[in-house]
Amino acid sequence: MTPNFDYRVEPLHASHRRDAFRSGTPELDNYLHHQAGQDGRRKAAAPFVLAGRDGLVLGYYTLSGYSVRATQLPETAAKRLPRYPLLPATLLGRLAVDASRRGMGLGRFLLMDALYRSWRNTSEVVSVGVVADALDEHAQAFYLHHEFQPLADHPVKLFLAMVTIEKALKAPRGA
Repeated sequence: MTPNFDYRVEPLHASHRRDAFRSGTPELDNYLHHQAGQDGRRKAAAPFVLAGRDGLVLGYYTLSGYSVRATQLPETAAKRLPRYPLLPATLLGRLAVDASRRGMGLGRFLLMDALYRSWRNTSEVVSVGVVADALDEHAQAFYLHHEFQPLADHPVKLFLAMVTIEKALKAPRGA
């Protein structure tokens, strides 16, 4: 699953060089520059960065706990789940790649890393799926391309069932 480059995804820490990060979306850039560290320290979100050996941040995403109303889930996902009014999920709140690195598959790589972390953690903290918060139409198209489905009444919030993630992660390579 690792692309052919010398980068790693890890939790954000003070040694990461994030001031030069420019995704082209001011809201995402400002979050990384000014808020992500605080959110991590305060346990409001878990920011992960794609960084080179020099600590330069090339992309990032955030994960946090979330509750989703069963009535908002796509019908195909809802029919397999208990009929509780609220269900636990994982929120992929932000995902961004530096504009200078677009077209290299880093967005997909970060998404797969986020989905893997979300799935891996379900053995300790359950989650019925991942909800992605799409900032714009481009982000929404990205998530739809990766099999996410819109939540009812919230088309900018998209859902991918943990069962689907698990199947994809356990599928033989090349399948």
